[in-house]
Amino acid sequence: MKKRKATRIRALGKVLFILYVLFLIYFLLFSDWYGRTGIADEYQYNFQLFKEIKRFWEYRKELGFFAVFTNLCGNVLIFVPYGFFIAVASRFRGFFKTVCSGCLLSLGVEVFQLFTKVGSFDVDDLFLNTVGCAVGYILFVICNGIRRKHDGQ
Repeated sequence: MKKRKATRIRALGKVLFILYVLFLIYFLLFSDWYGRTGIADEYQYNFQLFKEIKRFWEYRKELGFFAVFTNLCGNVLIFVPYGFFIAVASRFRGFFKTVCSGCLLSLGVEVFQLFTKVGSFDVDDLFLNTVGCAVGYILFVICNGIRRKHDGQ
């Protein structure tokens, strides 16, 4: 009975993970809400870690709360479900595997943005997305521990 419940939870996790990845691809690459203004004429990139994070923090009053929140917190929050759902959906999970796969997904998005000139490549986004993935995995561990305690496992 417990094994069947775990299988159903994993199947639900797979469905939610696929839906989340589809949402993520649309949101990060094609959504107008994400600050797209069209295709840029030249490459835009930041290879210096913490440069944009520092800039957003220093100019937070001029930029406004919404711009700072969406750039700093939004880049973390958008990858929290990835860390959570990939852990739910997979039998072979672990902190390192989950965070590395989230980092690789984020890197793929950033490289796509660089070469298509839709958005910009930013190592700060890569860092913040990876932090979000780690937070998602930690939330999974907490929720899984609560579930196991509740189920008596």
